[in-house]
Amino acid sequence: MGFQVGDKVVYPSQGVTVVESIASEMLAGMAVECYHLRLLATDSKVLVPVQNIERVGLRPLCDLQDVSDSLSRLKANQIDEKGDWKDRYKANLERLKTGELGEVVDVLLCLADVASRKTLSFRERKMFDQAQQILAYEVAEVEQRKIDEVNHEIGEILAAHMGSESSEE
Repeated sequence: MGFQVGDKVVYPSQGVTVVESIASEMLAGMAVECYHLRLLATDSKVLVPVQNIERVGLRPLCDLQDVSDSLSRLKANQIDEKGDWKDRYKANLERLKTGELGEVVDVLLCLADVASRKTLSFRERKMFDQAQQILAYEVAEVEQRKIDEVNHEIGEILAAHMGSESSEE
């Protein structure tokens, strides 16, 4: 699997990126072919050796069916996550590291469930916001919608799960 300049790809735990260039870079004294990626959400730059894309978990964007299934699961609010915050945080961190959209939805559902009962810890709130951003950017790119519109839709779904008027600040 390889990517071309201009391709939009998902970097696990970070979200949607665009391949800005592919160039040889000197890493540890060796010339290595690398993808130069830019995160859409933050404009941060990421350098990934071409030979490491599978290990890193770079993947193409999901298709429309995957996005539809993920949003349906989010609306259905079906998750049964128990345990203390440390176990929950560790499990959710592992889910985010997979880079799979369904796992990101599970993180949101888990944390929305917790938020419906109590205030999220600082780390969990940060993870919740990160997962929401990752989901929103991929949905926006796949469905070719504006990010604000997608953020609003996801925010409304999550607010309903958490029993509040809106999750937007």
